[in-house]
Amino acid sequence: MSDMLSQDEINALLSGLNSDTDDSSSDDNSLSLNIEDYLSSIEQDALGEIGNISFGSAATALSTLLNQKVDITTPKVSVIDKSELHEQFPQPHVAVHVKYTEGFEGMNVLVIKTKDAAIIANLMLGGDGTGINEEELGEMEISAVQEAMNQMMGSASTSMSTIFNKKVDISPPGIDLMDVKEGQGTSNIPNESILVKISFSLKIGTLIDSKIMQIVTVSFAKDLVNELMNPSGIEEEIIPEPSYQAKQAPIEMYEQADKEEHQYHPKQPIANYNTQQPPTSRQPQSFGGPSNIGQPDRSANVQPVAFSSFDTPSLNEVEAKNLNMLLDIPLQVTVELGRTKRSIKEILELSQGSIVELDKLAGEPVDILVNSKLIAKGEVVVIDENFGVRVTDIISQTARLKNLQ
Repeated sequence: MSDMLSQDEINALLSGLNSDTDDSSSDDNSLSLNIEDYLSSIEQDALGEIGNISFGSAATALSTLLNQKVDITTPKVSVIDKSELHEQFPQPHVAVHVKYTEGFEGMNVLVIKTKDAAIIANLMLGGDGTGINEEELGEMEISAVQEAMNQMMGSASTSMSTIFNKKVDISPPGIDLMDVKEGQGTSNIPNESILVKISFSLKIGTLIDSKIMQIVTVSFAKDLVNELMNPSGIEEEIIPEPSYQAKQAPIEMYEQADKEEHQYHPKQPIANYNTQQPPTSRQPQSFGGPSNIGQPDRSANVQPVAFSSFDTPSLNEVEAKNLNMLLDIPLQVTVELGRTKRSIKEILELSQGSIVELDKLAGEPVDILVNSKLIAKGEVVVIDENFGVRVTDIISQTARLKNLQ
């Protein structure tokens, strides 16, 4: 009998199970809203794929900043009621909002847990990300998180430019400390009753195993899907119909001439007249009378058509030798992220962890210089443990000559 549970213990276990069920149901918005009423299964898959590609690039950028392995995987698309945000985010969170300035019209809000943001800020400021117990963020930490989100969203917008085959640009991100229960930091949440939430699993080394959530309006989500499935700005190539009137006359005339000789050779004259070359076997010189029909002109000077050569002219021996002498000259290739001007006082105030703002937006192509002269633009990539640059645009010859002056 000593191994049996008392009634009080049984009641305590049952109450614990009920509380767990209530907590799990509060996270599942499918009980209150059916996503199929707002987004079809194809639209859900398309949104998940767009988010998977764009945030995969964002994970690479964040990994470079934090010097940690970053995984952002498994997107889950759902819909939430704005009036139930306090149930979706019962604890304070950090909300980062960006506005699309080119390519799309709308607002994108990223929401992460405050403690996760504090760990990211600590890593950005040179810490090891451990020992983060308090969830309050200071001004320095907020700036660090804002810069991390700036790099992430910049990389995401660059990926979206590739996905949609058009330029996509965003405004510098803003950051809010969001406490829904207290009504704080929710002013930049889209002002629509139904919102789309795309949740990603966020893993940063062994420090963070959490979620990062993207909140957009239903209309903006549908715009993304529609643009992916029906790209705008693509016009069908209109091929003019060939005019057969100019060719029909000589063919009919020649067929009539053949009929008068009781011989019919339709294929050979058609090919000859289409290429506008004199026939080699039969060459009527005149259709004015029957005496010349079918009689070849032996004095005609028949020559093949001479077409212009479009091949690149080859170099002579002297030019090739001179070019080979130049191939071994070393050149200094530099990739420039951006530039800025600072006073001596500002330079002296720099310390470890200071952030220097450049004159380029996040995700904007970097400049590729050869001997300090701009020749191309590209985007920064990570190859294993090293940085690289992928050339995306070559400066025109006119612009290059202008830079050399």
